[in-house]
Amino acid sequence: QVRLVESGGGLVQPGGSLRLSCAASGIIFSSYDMGWYRQAPGKQRELVARITSGGSTNYVDSVKGRFTISRDNALNTVYLQMNSLKPEDTAVYYCNARLYRSRWSEYWGQGTQVTVSS
Repeated sequence: QVRLVESGGGLVQPGGSLRLSCAASGIIFSSYDMGWYRQAPGKQRELVARITSGGSTNYVDSVKGRFTISRDNALNTVYLQMNSLKPEDTAVYYCNARLYRSRWSEYWGQGTQVTVSS
């Protein structure tokens, strides 16, 4: 059974920092591309950052220079370090794992709330 369990969300003031973690089980973690998505109320879910199995990263423009995605294959965990947080970063953040082997296999975590407010 595949499980992705996020943690680290919460309430933070503008300009503050949070680090999200996503612990994976039931998959060969090192083979998967890992991503963080977010969904704000009334908006579509969007990709925030992705790190490939090879370690390449990409970010949505709105978080470049502020967020950093990383992975620890020994711990089966992916992280999202979020600095200089803004109110518009408020959303539920979801962990995603995907692998292409003739077809996509994709898994999601349950989400963790991040609220940026004074």
